Amino acid sequence: MVDMYRGPEAALQPAVYRVQWTDAPPDALLAMEGWAPAMAVTWGPEAFATTFRALWTSEGLCVRWDARDRAPWATRTQRDDCLWETEVVEVFLDPTCSGEHYAELEISPTNVVCDLHIERLAPERLVRLDWDFAHLRTTVHPSPDGDDWCAIAWLPFADFASLSPRVAACLPVTGGAVWHFNAFRIKRPGGPGQPEAGAIYAAWSVPEGPTFHAPLAFRPLVFEAPVR
Repeated sequence: MVDMYRGPEAALQPAVYRVQWTDAPPDALLAMEGWAPAMAVTWGPEAFATTFRALWTSEGLCVRWDARDRAPWATRTQRDDCLWETEVVEVFLDPTCSGEHYAELEISPTNVVCDLHIERLAPERLVRLDWDFAHLRTTVHPSPDGDDWCAIAWLPFADFASLSPRVAACLPVTGGAVWHFNAFRIKRPGGPGQPEAGAIYAAWSVPEGPTFHAPLAFRPLVFEAPVR
Protein backbone atom coordinates (compact mmCIF):
# COMPACT_ATOMS: atom_id res chain seq x y z
CA MET A 1 0.00 0.00 0.00
CA VAL A 2 1.42 3.38 -1.03
CA ASP A 3 0.48 7.03 -1.30
CA MET A 4 -0.08 7.49 -5.04
CA TYR A 5 1.18 10.68 -6.68
CA ARG A 6 -1.82 12.60 -8.03
CA GLY A 7 -0.64 15.57 -10.05
CA PRO A 8 -2.67 17.98 -12.20
CA GLU A 9 -1.36 16.41 -15.41
CA ALA A 10 -3.41 13.26 -14.73
CA ALA A 11 -6.56 14.95 -16.05
CA LEU A 12 -4.76 15.87 -19.29
CA GLN A 13 -3.71 12.36 -20.25
CA PRO A 14 -5.30 10.80 -23.37
CA ALA A 15 -7.87 8.07 -22.86
CA VAL A 16 -6.12 5.76 -25.34
CA TYR A 17 -2.48 5.09 -26.20
CA ARG A 18 -1.94 4.45 -29.91
CA VAL A 19 1.09 2.33 -30.74
CA GLN A 20 2.49 3.25 -34.13
CA TRP A 21 3.93 0.64 -36.49
CA THR A 22 7.62 0.80 -37.33
CA ASP A 23 9.95 -0.85 -39.81
CA ALA A 24 12.94 -0.15 -37.56
CA PRO A 25 14.72 -3.28 -36.31
CA PRO A 26 14.95 -3.97 -32.56
CA ASP A 27 18.67 -3.15 -32.52
CA ALA A 28 17.95 0.37 -33.76
CA LEU A 29 15.12 0.94 -31.31
CA LEU A 30 17.25 -0.27 -28.41
CA ALA A 31 19.92 2.19 -29.54
CA MET A 32 17.38 5.05 -29.27
CA GLU A 33 16.99 5.31 -33.05
CA GLY A 34 13.74 5.50 -35.03
CA TRP A 35 11.47 6.74 -32.25
CA ALA A 36 10.12 9.84 -33.99
CA PRO A 37 6.73 8.26 -34.93
CA ALA A 38 5.96 7.18 -31.36
CA MET A 39 3.23 8.82 -29.31
CA ALA A 40 4.68 10.33 -26.11
CA VAL A 41 2.85 10.64 -22.79
CA THR A 42 4.39 12.35 -19.75
CA TRP A 43 3.41 12.30 -16.09
CA GLY A 44 4.80 12.84 -12.60
CA PRO A 45 6.25 15.85 -10.73
CA GLU A 46 8.34 18.12 -12.93
CA ALA A 47 11.65 17.28 -11.25
CA PHE A 48 11.03 13.55 -11.81
CA ALA A 49 8.81 13.52 -14.89
CA THR A 50 8.56 10.32 -16.91
CA THR A 51 7.80 10.07 -20.64
CA PHE A 52 6.59 6.78 -22.12
CA ARG A 53 6.66 5.71 -25.78
CA ALA A 54 5.91 2.48 -27.64
CA LEU A 55 6.26 1.12 -31.18
CA TRP A 56 5.40 -2.24 -32.67
CA THR A 57 6.40 -4.57 -35.50
CA SER A 58 5.00 -7.92 -36.60
CA GLU A 59 7.45 -9.59 -34.19
CA GLY A 60 7.08 -7.58 -31.01
CA LEU A 61 6.45 -4.49 -28.95
CA CYS A 62 9.16 -2.00 -28.00
CA VAL A 63 8.57 0.25 -24.99
CA ARG A 64 10.62 3.19 -23.76
CA TRP A 65 10.74 5.41 -20.68
CA ASP A 66 12.67 8.67 -20.38
CA ALA A 67 13.00 9.40 -16.68
CA ARG A 68 14.06 12.85 -15.52
CA ASP A 69 16.43 12.39 -12.60
CA ARG A 70 19.81 13.86 -11.65
CA ALA A 71 20.49 11.19 -9.03
CA PRO A 72 19.02 7.77 -9.89
CA TRP A 73 20.14 4.85 -7.77
CA ALA A 74 19.93 1.07 -7.68
CA THR A 75 21.11 -1.61 -5.27
CA ARG A 76 19.70 -4.87 -6.67
CA THR A 77 21.77 -6.89 -9.12
CA GLN A 78 19.76 -10.07 -9.76
CA ARG A 79 16.87 -10.60 -12.16
CA ASP A 80 13.52 -10.89 -10.39
CA ASP A 81 14.81 -9.36 -7.18
CA CYS A 82 12.35 -7.04 -5.40
CA LEU A 83 13.06 -4.05 -7.63
CA TRP A 84 9.84 -2.32 -6.55
CA GLU A 85 11.59 -1.61 -3.24
CA THR A 86 14.14 0.55 -5.08
CA GLU A 87 13.85 2.87 -8.12
CA VAL A 88 12.25 1.54 -11.29
CA VAL A 89 10.15 2.19 -14.34
CA GLU A 90 7.35 -0.30 -14.96
CA VAL A 91 4.73 -1.40 -17.46
CA PHE A 92 1.75 -3.76 -17.08
CA LEU A 93 0.47 -5.37 -20.31
CA ASP A 94 -2.90 -7.13 -20.40
CA PRO A 95 -3.51 -8.76 -23.81
CA THR A 96 -6.96 -10.13 -22.90
CA CYS A 97 -8.20 -6.84 -21.37
CA SER A 98 -9.56 -8.88 -18.47
CA GLY A 99 -7.33 -7.87 -15.56
CA GLU A 100 -6.02 -11.45 -15.44
CA HIS A 101 -2.95 -13.12 -16.92
CA TYR A 102 -1.12 -9.86 -17.47
CA ALA A 103 2.64 -9.29 -17.60
CA GLU A 104 4.60 -6.89 -15.43
CA LEU A 105 8.05 -5.61 -16.37
CA GLU A 106 10.29 -3.45 -14.19
CA ILE A 107 13.68 -1.97 -15.14
CA SER A 108 16.13 -0.32 -12.77
CA PRO A 109 18.53 2.53 -13.64
CA THR A 110 21.30 -0.09 -13.91
CA ASN A 111 19.30 -2.29 -16.31
CA VAL A 112 18.34 -5.00 -13.84
CA VAL A 113 14.90 -6.39 -14.67
CA CYS A 114 12.02 -8.06 -12.90
CA ASP A 115 9.28 -9.71 -14.94
CA LEU A 116 6.18 -11.34 -13.49
CA HIS A 117 2.95 -13.05 -14.51
CA ILE A 118 -0.05 -11.74 -12.59
CA GLU A 119 -2.48 -14.62 -13.00
CA ARG A 120 -5.24 -12.99 -10.97
CA LEU A 121 -5.83 -10.45 -8.21
CA ALA A 122 -9.00 -11.92 -6.67
CA PRO A 123 -10.33 -13.75 -4.76
CA GLU A 124 -6.68 -14.11 -3.77
CA ARG A 125 -3.70 -12.56 -5.49
CA LEU A 126 -1.71 -15.08 -7.52
CA VAL A 127 1.62 -13.83 -8.87
CA ARG A 128 4.18 -16.01 -10.64
CA LEU A 129 7.63 -14.53 -10.14
CA ASP A 130 9.20 -17.52 -11.87
CA TRP A 131 7.67 -16.47 -15.20
CA ASP A 132 10.01 -14.64 -17.58
CA PHE A 133 9.95 -13.06 -21.01
CA ALA A 134 12.04 -15.75 -22.67
CA HIS A 135 13.61 -13.44 -25.25
CA LEU A 136 13.47 -10.10 -23.46
CA ARG A 137 16.05 -7.48 -24.45
CA THR A 138 16.56 -4.31 -22.43
CA THR A 139 18.98 -1.43 -22.31
CA VAL A 140 19.48 1.70 -20.21
CA HIS A 141 21.04 4.92 -21.52
CA PRO A 142 22.13 7.68 -19.12
CA SER A 143 21.87 11.11 -20.74
CA PRO A 144 25.17 12.88 -21.52
CA ASP A 145 24.23 15.80 -19.28
CA GLY A 146 23.15 13.56 -16.39
CA ASP A 147 19.62 14.98 -16.27
CA ASP A 148 17.79 11.75 -17.05
CA TRP A 149 18.03 8.08 -17.91
CA CYS A 150 16.29 6.13 -20.65
CA ALA A 151 15.15 2.50 -20.40
CA ILE A 152 14.06 0.55 -23.49
CA ALA A 153 12.66 -2.99 -23.68
CA TRP A 154 12.03 -5.24 -26.67
CA LEU A 155 9.17 -7.66 -25.94
CA PRO A 156 8.65 -10.37 -28.57
CA PHE A 157 4.97 -11.19 -28.96
CA ALA A 158 5.73 -14.92 -28.90
CA ASP A 159 6.86 -14.61 -25.28
CA PHE A 160 3.37 -13.53 -24.17
CA ALA A 161 1.89 -16.86 -25.27
CA SER A 162 3.27 -18.59 -22.17
CA LEU A 163 1.10 -16.42 -19.89
CA SER A 164 -2.01 -18.50 -20.62
CA PRO A 165 -3.98 -20.09 -23.48
CA ARG A 166 -6.30 -17.06 -23.42
CA VAL A 167 -3.34 -14.78 -24.08
CA ALA A 168 -1.96 -17.10 -26.75
CA ALA A 169 -5.32 -16.77 -28.54
CA CYS A 170 -4.66 -13.01 -28.88
CA LEU A 171 -1.61 -13.71 -31.04
CA PRO A 172 -0.37 -12.89 -33.60
CA VAL A 173 -1.07 -9.20 -33.11
CA THR A 174 -2.56 -7.40 -36.11
CA GLY A 175 -3.40 -3.78 -36.85
CA GLY A 176 -6.41 -2.62 -34.85
CA ALA A 177 -5.81 -5.04 -31.97
CA VAL A 178 -6.45 -3.63 -28.49
CA TRP A 179 -4.72 -4.59 -25.26
CA HIS A 180 -4.97 -2.87 -21.88
CA PHE A 181 -1.95 -1.45 -20.06
CA ASN A 182 -0.54 1.08 -17.64
CA ALA A 183 2.94 2.55 -17.10
CA PHE A 184 4.63 3.66 -13.89
CA ARG A 185 7.67 5.14 -12.18
CA ILE A 186 8.93 4.79 -8.61
CA LYS A 187 11.36 7.48 -7.48
CA ARG A 188 12.91 7.41 -4.00
CA PRO A 189 14.70 10.73 -3.32
CA GLY A 190 15.81 9.51 0.13
CA GLY A 191 18.26 7.12 -1.49
CA PRO A 192 19.16 3.60 -0.35
CA GLY A 193 19.44 4.75 3.26
CA GLN A 194 15.87 6.08 3.45
CA PRO A 195 13.99 4.55 0.53
CA GLU A 196 10.52 5.46 1.84
CA ALA A 197 11.40 9.10 2.66
CA GLY A 198 9.48 11.19 0.14
CA ALA A 199 8.95 8.21 -2.15
CA ILE A 200 7.02 9.04 -5.34
CA TYR A 201 4.71 6.39 -6.82
CA ALA A 202 3.61 7.86 -10.15
CA ALA A 203 1.26 6.21 -12.65
CA TRP A 204 0.36 7.35 -16.15
CA SER A 205 -3.27 6.39 -15.49
CA VAL A 206 -3.67 7.01 -11.77
CA PRO A 207 -5.50 4.23 -9.88
CA GLU A 208 -8.22 5.06 -7.39
CA GLY A 209 -6.53 3.14 -4.59
CA PRO A 210 -3.02 2.79 -3.19
CA THR A 211 -1.66 0.12 -5.55
CA PHE A 212 -0.51 -0.01 -9.17
CA HIS A 213 -2.32 -3.35 -9.55
CA ALA A 214 -5.66 -1.81 -10.41
CA PRO A 215 -6.97 -3.11 -13.77
CA LEU A 216 -9.82 -0.59 -13.73
CA ALA A 217 -7.16 2.08 -14.28
CA PHE A 218 -5.60 0.28 -17.25
CA ARG A 219 -6.24 2.04 -20.56
CA PRO A 220 -6.50 0.79 -24.15
CA LEU A 221 -3.27 0.15 -26.02
CA VAL A 222 -4.27 0.27 -29.70
CA PHE A 223 -1.95 -1.22 -32.30
CA GLU A 224 -2.23 1.11 -35.28
CA ALA A 225 -2.22 -0.65 -38.66
CA PRO A 226 0.90 -0.26 -40.82
CA VAL A 227 0.71 2.40 -43.51
CA ARG A 228 1.82 0.78 -46.75
